[in-house]
Amino acid sequence: MEFNYDDIRPYNDSEVSTVLARLITDDEFLLAVKELRFRWLPGWLFPFAKKIISSRLSRRISQIHNVHDFQLSVERYLSHCLLDTSRELEVNVEQALHPKKSYLFMSNHRDIAMDPAICNLACHRMGLGTFRIAIGDNLLTKPFSSDLMRLNKSFIVKRSVEGRREKFIELRRLSAYIRESISTDLESVWIAQREGRAKDGCDKTDTALIKMLMLSKEQDQLFGDALGSLHIIPVSISYEWDPCDTAKARELAAKSRDGNYQKGPHEDILSIANGIQGWKGRIDLHFGTEISAQLADADAVAAEIDRQVVKNYRIQPSNAVAYERLEGKLPEVSENWLEEELDDARKELTKRINSLSDDADAQKMLLQAYANPVLARLSVTEVKAKVPEPNELPQ
Repeated sequence: MEFNYDDIRPYNDSEVSTVLARLITDDEFLLAVKELRFRWLPGWLFPFAKKIISSRLSRRISQIHNVHDFQLSVERYLSHCLLDTSRELEVNVEQALHPKKSYLFMSNHRDIAMDPAICNLACHRMGLGTFRIAIGDNLLTKPFSSDLMRLNKSFIVKRSVEGRREKFIELRRLSAYIRESISTDLESVWIAQREGRAKDGCDKTDTALIKMLMLSKEQDQLFGDALGSLHIIPVSISYEWDPCDTAKARELAAKSRDGNYQKGPHEDILSIANGIQGWKGRIDLHFGTEISAQLADADAVAAEIDRQVVKNYRIQPSNAVAYERLEGKLPEVSENWLEEELDDARKELTKRINSLSDDADAQKMLLQAYANPVLARLSVTEVKAKVPEPNELPQ
């Protein structure tokens, strides 16, 4: 079956100028820019300020003629943002990634925008080029958000489709698009290991995602051959601090108490802004090894992705002290932390827990979310780590 992808694919170079011209006249987009860059500006001044914002943007986009130009502008913004909101970004690669080969990067998911953005930045700086990004249509509540994402090589996953037959057709189309991107267009793809962020800190691959990817295999093609042609690389990203941790904890607590949680208007857009602008501390990005084509089925593939994501997830001081608070001792894992780092993490964790003093359930959720990566690691392997003694610290 052949599909048309025009309503979900990223924009082409020939469409960039038209889309940018549309954006700088969109009041909701200009308001979003005001909230991101000029939050101090009173709302009543927006009608006057939007002309200035639009004029500034017009000058900037005059230098953007294609997708590559747009992504370079995003890279500059992201690089400056990371300098302001993190103290270190470490990237580890377990196997050589070849510039002329395309991959399916399957990542754990903590932050809506920053997870794929940081992974994309790393790939770009390693000379691999940028990849296409899977993004759910639930995040595209405004036309401008869809335009921005598609300019940045994102394609849309239509989660809002209703009807059993319609959903199945959409899954087949998504599967075919991902496979064509990798095998035909030679464009790598980033996708989260499950729908939505792991707000509770538990990174688990949805087996249904692997089954979706197999919907596009040839009728007589073996599972292993179809799997191998996707070149799946598990990716682990770890933030010392999650800028959205308290909001996630309140949501989890509400769901636990009431059985559901009603998001506020454009809450996901606000999460994107907070994730970009909030303090993240140390960030660790780890590319694993390509999934073997010898695995027998979707369950085995999901299990191997889980194993690599958990094993390669860096246990931060924040994770260690959350575990300590629950278990009364530091975890015996392979990472080492300075006592000063742990003391700072204890203070910061206490501050964040205290900010939820009106909701004891949310406090528990936040603490558990930071501790869960440790519990997952301990379930996979136990390698003793120790805090350096004072006389062992570097001089």
